[in-house]
Amino acid sequence: MNTCKKELAVAALQNGTVIDHIPSSVLFKAVKILGIEKLQTHVTIGNNLDSEKLGSKGIIKVADVFFPETTLNRIALIAPSAKVNIIRDFEVVEKHQVSLPETIVGIVRCNNPKCITNNEPMKTRFEVIDRDDVTIRCHYCGHCVNSKDAQIS
Repeated sequence: MNTCKKELAVAALQNGTVIDHIPSSVLFKAVKILGIEKLQTHVTIGNNLDSEKLGSKGIIKVADVFFPETTLNRIALIAPSAKVNIIRDFEVVEKHQVSLPETIVGIVRCNNPKCITNNEPMKTRFEVIDRDDVTIRCHYCGHCVNSKDAQIS
């Protein structure tokens, strides 16, 4: 009896960070938020993988990089379901879900064309006003943005 098994074969990480359960639709926004395109280490990105919870998901594996928690938590803006695994000597030594910070600085562009952040050289600053629907408000002009409409700068 021959049983067909479909599996994605990806090399195991000896040391590094794995970010899993990222909705496929926002995977590349997560890549941009983390600045992964600038890294000089092995990176594996999987997209549209089967997921019981999400339907389809993305995953990011970065060798020999351990992101600060504040950096990882920025992903919660677009992927509140994301899980972080820290790998050391091929073993998961830490596992946690991302958590949306109270303030988001410098990663989202304000959609209000009259906002000072769009007309002066300064970092944007947003406060989280709704964690369930992931809605943020510009500190400078008061404009509200839902994470689905957030423009990652």
